[in-house]
Amino acid sequence: MLMKNSSLLDEAYELCEEGKYTLALEYYDLVLFKDPKNITALINKGVTLQTLEKHSKAIKCYDIALEVEKNNLDALVNKGAALHTLGKYHDAIDCYDKALKIQPKYAMAIAYKGLSLGEIGLLKDAIKCFNAALKIDKKFDLALNNKTIALELLKNNTKLKPKFLKKT
Repeated sequence: MLMKNSSLLDEAYELCEEGKYTLALEYYDLVLFKDPKNITALINKGVTLQTLEKHSKAIKCYDIALEVEKNNLDALVNKGAALHTLGKYHDAIDCYDKALKIQPKYAMAIAYKGLSLGEIGLLKDAIKCFNAALKIDKKFDLALNNKTIALELLKNNTKLKPKFLKKT
């Protein structure tokens, strides 16, 4: 039975690689019908749902995965990403913080936290996150590109402040 689940998971993954997400979801559902606590199927189903922009359904998959394995880094970071996409930045940051308590040097969680911090206007904190992620992985494009954007926004923000002060 385990081998069969494994081949269904492999097939679902291949379907995702081919862009056949809806069919892949059916395969994940078959695995989960037989084994409702299959962490890989739950997380991969969540990722597939995110790809289809069904973020709330993806979060439900991650929540189930976290009920099975509360410290699963993939479930925490992916849930954070889905929450971020829904504009729930503080909730996303909570997920990243939980992941970072488990693995403090997890560059992706640090960088994603930086994205959410940037969205709520905490640009200096966002830049600190991007710098920390880059210390771990010097070639991490997401951190590098968004650090540049955050620095530019911060610079432009500083230029605007004197204009606002003169008007009031």
